[in-house]
Amino acid sequence: MKTYYECIPCLLRQTVDAVRFASDDPKIHEAVLREVLKLAADMDLRQTPPMMARNIHRTIRRYSGNDDPYLQVKQDFNRMALNLYPDLKKRVTQSPDPVSTAVRLAIAGNMIDFGARRDMDQDFVLAGIQNALTCDLVGDIQAFKNAVNRADRILYLGDNTGEIVFDRLLIETLPSDKIIFAVRGYPVLNDATIEDTKEVGLFNIVKVIDNGSDAPGTILEDCSPEFAEHFNAADFVIAKGQGNYETLSDADKRIFFLLQAKCPVIAADIGCEVGRLIVKTNAER
Repeated sequence: MKTYYECIPCLLRQTVDAVRFASDDPKIHEAVLREVLKLAADMDLRQTPPMMARNIHRTIRRYSGNDDPYLQVKQDFNRMALNLYPDLKKRVTQSPDPVSTAVRLAIAGNMIDFGARRDMDQDFVLAGIQNALTCDLVGDIQAFKNAVNRADRILYLGDNTGEIVFDRLLIETLPSDKIIFAVRGYPVLNDATIEDTKEVGLFNIVKVIDNGSDAPGTILEDCSPEFAEHFNAADFVIAKGQGNYETLSDADKRIFFLLQAKCPVIAADIGCEVGRLIVKTNAER
């Protein structure tokens, strides 16, 4: 997905939020914002938004010296999601359709996205869970189930911390021996890394790799050879979140995108209303 004009103010807002997580120094805030404004003025709108976001967060790390500005947030939301896990697990196991329930919960977890907003707490997450269990989805869960049943190798692209606990629910409901779970190669925003999968117990139930990249999405040319090998070998890909949608919606690969449409640009690109929960495949490949 290309970058739209409307993405630019969102990226600038994300810059302000992120640099405040990284440093308390107003001089650093100003220096970062001035450099990012120059990047924005020169950016190629044919690129995907996560390409610009990657450069923004590299700038923030360089100026602040803080390699993981969202570390505390990530730990907090991993703990919160783990506290919810036993009840959510019960909902899945007692459901008449465990896979559908687990898919809904996995998508619900995508609300934990500090790239989209920073005012989140447990009440916000609980409300999102309730909505996910009862709302109409955009897409076809049955097509997803059919793809899982036919596949021998599935690559599951994770997104955010906290959210990966919800992904764990889905992975435990699917044949996990078919699945490889991939996370970011380096900290960016509140996106998950391998260390986070260890914190939430996901590392012990499925093979986990990182993609070798520090982008908040999956920029294929930026990823490691190991990741590329798994991406190419997979029968299909499960891609969580807006960043993965933005970078892979035009990829020549069968992909199921599981996400919440949190902004008007994504919603318009998918063809739905803001706030809708999505389980959508790209064109048959």
